Amino acid sequence: MRPSRRSFLEAGLALPVLLGASPSVAAAAQTTEAADSKDSSFDPWVEIHRENLRHNAQEISRRVASRPILAVIKNNGYGMGVTNVAQLLEPQPEIFGFAVVKFHEAISLRDAGIRKPILLLGPFDEHNLEDAAARGVMPMIYTPVGPALDKIAAKTQKPVPLHICIDTGIGRVGVPHYMAAPLVRDLASRKSVQIQGTMMTFTEDPEFDKEQLRHFHETCASLEKEGIALGKKHAASSFSLFQHPEAFLDMVRPGMAIYGIYSENEFRRAAIMDLRPAISLKARVIYVKKLRKGDSAGYNRAYIAKDDVWVATLPVGHADGWPRNAALAREKGAKVRINGNLYPVVASVSASHCIVEVGVDRLAVARENEERVKLGDLATFFDWQPGSRPEDVSEACGASVYDLTMHLNPLLPRRVI
Repeated sequence: MRPSRRSFLEAGLALPVLLGASPSVAAAAQTTEAADSKDSSFDPWVEIHRENLRHNAQEISRRVASRPILAVIKNNGYGMGVTNVAQLLEPQPEIFGFAVVKFHEAISLRDAGIRKPILLLGPFDEHNLEDAAARGVMPMIYTPVGPALDKIAAKTQKPVPLHICIDTGIGRVGVPHYMAAPLVRDLASRKSVQIQGTMMTFTEDPEFDKEQLRHFHETCASLEKEGIALGKKHAASSFSLFQHPEAFLDMVRPGMAIYGIYSENEFRRAAIMDLRPAISLKARVIYVKKLRKGDSAGYNRAYIAKDDVWVATLPVGHADGWPRNAALAREKGAKVRINGNLYPVVASVSASHCIVEVGVDRLAVARENEERVKLGDLATFFDWQPGSRPEDVSEACGASVYDLTMHLNPLLPRRVI
């Protein structure tokens, strides 16, 4: 009879007894580097490296000649937790403020005590707009909402600070540059409005980006000739930090670079900035066993042992954010670091588990392979070490570094180190 998932898990928990393990081996599953009871759980967790965040902010500031940094912490802080990131970055003098897309993230930052400027890049209705103004959250405006702003300013007895978004070709949001002047004039003419910034977004097509920037400069220059103050102009994302230094303008707006991850592998090799990943995904080994030659592992028998081989099961799957295609061919897929060694992910990535191959069991080294990985050992899926960086996982299995961090399950514990 095919074993149930429950029996599989129970077998894993009973493994030390079944193998006749000594108390010290069984206890290994409950000990950690920091002797912290939270770390004894077999559930995976995300670590946030505060010193690397600080370092990255300084590197970006150096690159942009000390221009203010509007840190983009959308999508749950790129997987780190939006309030975690803001609280760690707010003391940094290089950080001017924060940008988010979801209204609830903006409000959660104020609820968490964040005092620096917050720019809401995402959609809102009139009620949201009123709440945002009351909480000191700046909306990004690109539609004729002047009458609503008048009402809000009348209630609060002060103008509403905002940024205007001009679309120069990405086509997503923003008033088209050739239609921007009437909207900007209308907003600038209202006592209810305080324009604190004007922005655009690149398509990241190197040649077209130049045309976009030209349209932005022309639009802004024309409006400024009319005496309209546009506040801080900003266009440069993480991509532009490497590709378009001419687009640094008054302020930069990086996301991924803040977290120490190169959005493109070519940027990593360019040595323009020394970015250090500030996020890692970790778990503990829940099961170690030897497969005989011909035994299979994973759904659809995705892995067939060519020799007697030791494998370890890890409690991380695609429901946690680990990419399904991490388990490609042994030579090509992602690798996981255990006890200082990198081991290939094999078989298939299921919702809550993946399997790594930890050693072929040949007679001369059978004992060595058996002891190489044990129940409770720390497994690092990605972090800041060479060979284990998010870019290494991305390059190995074709997963986007954006997916790798943004798709981390928000229910996983986040721990600042």
